[in-house]
This record gives sequence, structure tokens and C-alpha cells, in this order.
Amino acid sequence: MGKTLVIAEKPSVARDIANVIGATQKGDNCLIGEKYVVSWAIGHLVTLAEPEDYDIKYKTWSLDTLPMIPEQMQLKAITKTRAQLRTLHRLMHSKEIDDVICATDSGREGELIFRYIYEITKCKKPFCRLWISSMTKAAIQDGFAHLQDGKAYDLLYHSARSRAKADWLVGMNASRAYTLQYHTLLSIGRVQTPTLALIVDRQKEIDAFVPQTYYEVLADFGSFTGLWVDKKDNTKIMEQTQAEEIIKRTKGQNGVLTALEKEEKQQLPPLLYDLTELQRECNKKFGFSAKKTLDLVQGLYEKKKMVTYPRTDSRYLSDDMIVNIKQVLEKLAQSVDFAQEAKHVLAMPKLPLSKRILDNSKVTDHHAIIPTDVRIHTDHLSVDEKRVYFLIAGRFLSVFYPPYRYEVTKAYSQIGIDTFLSRGKVVLQEGWQAVEKKFAPPPKRKRTEEEAALPILLQGQSVTVKKAQMQTKQTKPPAYYTESTLLSAMEHAGRFVEDETLKEQMKDSGLGTPATRAAIIERLLSVGYLYREGKNLLPTEKGKKLIAIVPDALRSPETTGRWEKGLSSIAKGKMTEERFMESIGRYVQFLVTDAAQNKKEIVFEAEPIRKGTKGRKPKKNNRMGRCPLCQKGEVLENSKAYYCTEWKNGCKFTIWKDSVLSYGITLEPAKVKKLLQEKCLQNIALVLPQTKEHAIAELALTADHSGKIEIKNITRIERE
Repeated sequence: MGKTLVIAEKPSVARDIANVIGATQKGDNCLIGEKYVVSWAIGHLVTLAEPEDYDIKYKTWSLDTLPMIPEQMQLKAITKTRAQLRTLHRLMHSKEIDDVICATDSGREGELIFRYIYEITKCKKPFCRLWISSMTKAAIQDGFAHLQDGKAYDLLYHSARSRAKADWLVGMNASRAYTLQYHTLLSIGRVQTPTLALIVDRQKEIDAFVPQTYYEVLADFGSFTGLWVDKKDNTKIMEQTQAEEIIKRTKGQNGVLTALEKEEKQQLPPLLYDLTELQRECNKKFGFSAKKTLDLVQGLYEKKKMVTYPRTDSRYLSDDMIVNIKQVLEKLAQSVDFAQEAKHVLAMPKLPLSKRILDNSKVTDHHAIIPTDVRIHTDHLSVDEKRVYFLIAGRFLSVFYPPYRYEVTKAYSQIGIDTFLSRGKVVLQEGWQAVEKKFAPPPKRKRTEEEAALPILLQGQSVTVKKAQMQTKQTKPPAYYTESTLLSAMEHAGRFVEDETLKEQMKDSGLGTPATRAAIIERLLSVGYLYREGKNLLPTEKGKKLIAIVPDALRSPETTGRWEKGLSSIAKGKMTEERFMESIGRYVQFLVTDAAQNKKEIVFEAEPIRKGTKGRKPKKNNRMGRCPLCQKGEVLENSKAYYCTEWKNGCKFTIWKDSVLSYGITLEPAKVKKLLQEKCLQNIALVLPQTKEHAIAELALTADHSGKIEIKNITRIERE
């Protein structure tokens, strides 16, 4: 009787599996045991063939050869990992191997990695699927005890294959079509382009925003304060003279507290983490990029065995996990860090396992991310690994705690014809929030008046306005996207769709998947469509221009949302792969036609295509305008500054790129061009370095034309 070949996704995972199933003897890129031979991929070993692999004519980019829609899409080995593919080919065709186990990651992409290897090696041996949600010894043993027939995952493979084909067809054809028309290398993708459109649209809203000044009147009653309100509890006063009149007629005047309203409220514990929610939290609390969070939690899963499978889109557990939940709580109770909270939960007469925790209908391939039932050692984790683990463990514990309860008080004081509203908040029960605050302290922020407790007040009591003051404020522009808010927008892309029926259908479909969103953001940054400014993500000029030239169907989340729903339907057996790919073919034809027939009057910086190559070598055109100092030279850009071409002849004009960086202002080329033309830029958003207050101001070149920049007329923006 022969052996079984086990193929893992990575060498580290292969070693862990091999240790559990007794394959400890080293072989040629494999580990050998009595019953099993364990080998591995190194991520993707196989990919879809390049256009020129189908026909040499595609090596030269030309509109005449588009669209490229192969009748049968082919596979090819990835060059740098070809040696490992040869190892797997040898093992899969070895007479010593009777069958194969697919042990790649338990998800759509992991399935594709194995199936591509199986297909390109022309393996005909039967295979089973190992499907596990953690890398602990117990989970691996249980997985091998319950192996599934590989055919049970055929629909998942068809979905994965359709996704890969669609991305190839859209990306290859659209990128070539628009690149050729606009003479600059343009990377276009099925998911990345509508994601970029979200950021460009937000930037348009911010650019078009005109701040509006308004006023509020704050009355000091001695032991508490109140804001003037109209009949609808609105505090904003649009005319300064009105605010001054209110102060004049109420200052020093007596009145009465006419109404006292108290309302008890509560917040239930949050749901457990899926990958997207974990990435959002890590970005908000620690400033981590989505990719960094994914890398950290993947390491905690693969190497440390401390958390369950991270690339999940579920925030629930299944009913059959009750025993496992108790085992995890017991391990947490034995740790120094989590003992107090875990013992409190275990001491409950019955675990509060509501539908917010256990719900089979909301668990698909994998359940929510939770700690595993291994012995917990956090002292060997890096600082950032510890932060992520504490978030996951803290959230797991907090879901068993009672709601956060608080009382909100609204007190209305009548001073003649004017009404002032005082708000207060008293925490009645910290509940789950006490756990979350301990293991993941929230970012520091100013305490608002509404969060302060009011003194004991009685309806009908007399009040006196000891002091009244006017506060000048400004309306705020829409906030820039951060990775946290962009991940939310990508996950809930259906809300950007106007069609109500489709919006409802897209509730479960977004831009990309939890496993791919980080890579999409990084891709947009790497191709020069976005840049980071602190936590904010902003579009470059090239990114803005790209969105201006592509049709609505390519930049709309509606199109991609339909596709994601289609891919999900393929995996559930509700749509055929053939039907999905037919729609992709029609869409590709539309894109090529649009690029050829609807060229916009938009000019990109020149990046000429080099014949016979796959791409272009960017040629930077960095002339900003005439030098204001010498009036002879042109202002150019280098890595550190904007300078005059007449510098050799003594011109000292220089704008240093980091000159206003401490205010959170990035001097990108478009901003400098405009500054040279207009000498002063209005409504520039900034952050005051010492107080961290948000403000808007004017950015101007100093009168000596040296290139120094001054910030004028600063107006602070009150954060509500």
C-alpha cells in the first residue's frame, strides 16, 4: 500500500502538519513518514498565462489586437518557484503515492492554489480536502479524522477560477486599451478602479466644500453650563449679530429650569472579529495598515498557533463550538494577562450564548477570529503581535459580559425668551466596555460636554446666567478616507448604489473580499494612484485623471458588487461559471470599445510605450512653472524640494517639501503649481502641531519670493 501526499500552502504550515501526522524524515523538498509525504507550495506556483503565451502578436501593445479573450485560458509555472513545482510534479506522479490531500488555506484562494497545481501537473490521483480553522495540534488531528472528498469543493474552485479569469480579462484588456489611448501606463482592475473612485469622489467633495462660519452661545450657570438652542434643539446660529443679541439679553439674568429629561440607554457587546473589522480597529487604534494587520494576524495563526483562521468574513461562531469556547476560556483563565476576566465568565451559572455569538446561518467557510485553546504565552510576542492578540482575546471575553449602561440627562433652562440645553451622562454599568478598555485602550480624545456628569438638578429650580460667551465655529468638510473607513466603504459598497433593489441584493457583496482588500489598497499606492498623508489616503493627479477617463461601469461599485455576488452564487451552486464568464466577455468588449471611441480631453504626463515590452518606463515631467524670484528659470522637482533651473547662475529659490509637513500638509506637484500661479491657496486643511487641533488656513509664498511658505489666517475647526 502506497503513501498519501499532503500539499500545504507554505513550508511552515507543512512542518506543523508533518509534526502532527508523524512525517519527520527530511526528503527532497518534502517531509516523509510511514503513511504520509508532506510537501508544500510557496503561495502561488502557477498562474494564468501571459497574452504573448497565446500569440506572439500580443507582445506588442496595439489596439488592433484587442480584445484578448482566449477560447481556453492556459496556465503557466511561475518562474522563480519552478523548482518546487517540479518537486510536486515528481511526487504526484510517483508510484509510491496513491492519493493526495489538499491542505492549502481553507478558502477560495487556497483552493485555487492547489487546483492549479493539480491541473498543470496533469495529476489524476484521487484527492481529499483538509479543512481546518486553526493550526493547533488538536485541530489538525480532528481535520485528518474528518477529511472531505475533494469534489465537495468543486464549486468553490469554480468560483476562484472565475475570479482569476475575470481579473485577467478586465485587467489585461482595459489596461492596454486606456494606456494606448492616453500614452501613459495605466493599471486598471476589476476591484481596484472602483475602490480608487471612492477616494477620488471623496476628494472632489472636500475640494468643493466651502466652510461656513456659525456661532454658538454658551451660558455658565455656575455649577453647570448650557448651550442656546432653538425649538428643534439646534445650537447653530448663522448670524453673529443674533448671537451677540442673545448674550446681551441673557447675561446676568435669572431664569428657571423648566424641564428635566432622563433616559437610560445601553450598548450590547460588539460582535466578534472578522478580518475586515480587525483591520479597521488596528488602523484606528494603532495606525496599522490593512496589510500590516493581516501579516500580524496571519503570523499569530500560522506560527504562534494562538488564533483561528484569520481570512474570514464571519463574525459568529457555530453551535458545535460550545465545548471549544469553554476550553478557550479555561486557557485564558490560566494566563496572567486574562485570568481575572476569564474566571469571571467561567463562574457564570450559564454562558450567555446568544444569537450575537452563536449563529450557524452566518458562518460560511470559517467562523469569527478567536483565540485558540493553546497554553497562552504573550511574553514571546512582539509589541505589535501583542496588540493584535490582546484585541482578539479582549473581544472574545467581552462578548460574554453584560451591556454597557448609561443615563443621559437633558436639562432645559429658560431665560426670558431664550432656551439653553445642558446635557450630561452618567455611566451606570461599564459592562463589556471595561474589558475592551483594559486590553485595547481607545485613542485619547477630548471629553465632550455631553459626557460630563451634571450636578443634582431639580425641575423648577432657579438659575442665573453668570457668564455668557459666543463660540465661533465652522462647518467641517467630509473626512478623508483612512484605511479603516475605506475598508468599511469597500465592505458595504452597496450603499453607494442608487437602485434600491440592487442595494438590497448587494448587502452581502462588497469590493473585494476580506482576504484581498489589503492587497488592493497596497496596489493603488504602489502604482501611484494614492498616497498616504498620516492616516489619510489621498488620490494623486494621475489617480484623479484615471477616474475621469474611464466609463461609469468601470468606476462604479455596482458593477463589481454584481460580480462578487455572482462569484458567491457560483460557490453556492446558484450560477454557472459559463454564464458568469459570458457577462465578463461582454463587459471587456464594452471597455475596449469605450477606450477607442470615447477619448476624453485629458492629458497625462508623458510615459511613452517602449515597443515589445509589457509596460513603460515612466518619464517624469516635473516642470512646475516660472520661477518667481529670478523670472528666468523654470521650477523643477527633485526628491527633497522644488528648485529653479537657474540655480547654477545663483538663483536661490527653493520650496522644501518638508517645510509644512509638521502641519500635516503635503506639498505635492499640483499644489505647488497652483501656488506658483496664484501665490496664495485658500482653505487648506491642516493640523496644529502642538495642540493637534484641526484647522483651515491660507498657504502663501513669502513676499521675498525665496520659496519660503507662510501659513496665514488660521481658523480652528471644532470637532463635534
